[in-house]
Amino acid sequence: MSSEWPPSAELAITPSPPAIPQRVYPTGMFLALGAILMFFMALISAFVVRKGLSTSSLEAPIGLPWTLLSLNTILLVASSATVEAARRSQKHSNPAAFRKWWYTATALGLAFLVGQFAAWRILARQGIYLASNPDASFFYLFTGAHALHLLGGIAGLLVVARKSLHQLTLATATRVATMYWHFLTIIWASIFLLLVFGYK
Repeated sequence: MSSEWPPSAELAITPSPPAIPQRVYPTGMFLALGAILMFFMALISAFVVRKGLSTSSLEAPIGLPWTLLSLNTILLVASSATVEAARRSQKHSNPAAFRKWWYTATALGLAFLVGQFAAWRILARQGIYLASNPDASFFYLFTGAHALHLLGGIAGLLVVARKSLHQLTLATATRVATMYWHFLTIIWASIFLLLVFGYK
């Protein structure tokens, strides 16, 4: 009985597909950020239009917890600064500093979410809910939508921290996650200023 070696073409190992170029991932993130930006711009436009209506001046203002919201803003800005420090540490091949700054940024992001939840609880204790009035509705929509996107960002930070990556390199994953995190910080700063000028 004859044996064939090397094996026939049917039994040959299929070559692995070519790796996706790393530049594809930042490009994809830019497209995703554009879509998210359009979503928040639509909310902001609706808010501005409603504020321009004559009936909006007749509504009782809601008492937002400005001190807490200001603290939350500081936490998120600090988180953005630390994630940038982590990216620079990774770029300079300093894994210990990278992990320290990356986990610090993640913890600050979680603290921001806890602060936002506390702000919602304060409004709830005042009897102000999503359907109480248009001002309350916009506040919950703005902060809730941002919090959901931030949760996705925290999940991304944890994935990078655990190095649960497939075709991404650590450098690319760090860059993409940092882009997203800075973007969410800018979005929240814009929302906070909008709340200040719209509700104070």
